Amino acid sequence: MNRLAGKTALITGAARGIGLAFAKAYVAEGARVAIADIDIDRARASAAGIGEAAIAVRMDVTDQASIEAAVAETAAAFGQIDILINNAAIFTAAPIVEITREDYDRVFQINVAGSLFTLQAVARHMIDKGIKGRIINMASQAGRRGESLVAVYCASKAAIISLTQSAGLNLIRHGINVNAIAPGVVDGEHWDGVDAFFAKYEGKAPGQKKREVGEAVPYGRMGSAQDLTGMAIFLASSEADYIVAQTYNVDGGNWMS
Repeated sequence: MNRLAGKTALITGAARGIGLAFAKAYVAEGARVAIADIDIDRARASAAGIGEAAIAVRMDVTDQASIEAAVAETAAAFGQIDILINNAAIFTAAPIVEITREDYDRVFQINVAGSLFTLQAVARHMIDKGIKGRIINMASQAGRRGESLVAVYCASKAAIISLTQSAGLNLIRHGINVNAIAPGVVDGEHWDGVDAFFAKYEGKAPGQKKREVGEAVPYGRMGSAQDLTGMAIFLASSEADYIVAQTYNVDGGNWMS
């Protein structure tokens, strides 16, 4: 059964990693997808690898005109947008006394403002078209708790959980369900950068932090992008009609709430 047959999804930061895994899973469930990314060349290559059900659109989530253009391009290509996944995000780490305003501003511009104003643009489209849509924000276990070296990123993901609650309560009157997914530690190329931060600030050998966090997961390993696709499909499907403003942990038991 194709649970997303006839639906169109816009997925930000989808040229690689978790976003690309979502795109492939959605197409397998019958959806068409717009792979939105600031790296348009890689987005085009990823869309080509999926096939005719996928297109690439350039989106810089820090630029309002770029957000609106990507939404318009997706709607023009597919007729409408039924599903949004706010996946684009960046990571940073530093001790409190070394955090810079520039680093803080960039993380919040992408992770929080980028999600809010992309959500807003797609919600306006859904309301105008009378679409009973789905919006899925990507939170994190880092949004559930503080971490010594990860204050800015943790705060940004806590903001996503709060934004999901507020937007969910506001938009359900239009038949738009807003929910979020909170992954734990997910393996992928982005972890090379994460590992480098901890190597710098904790004096660990390259790869040591990654190995340690994987071993600490109750399930017994780090997550994969594919571990998250089931929840992303479920929240976009009719099975989740009565779910509003929730954030679901998909983290191998790392955090309980």
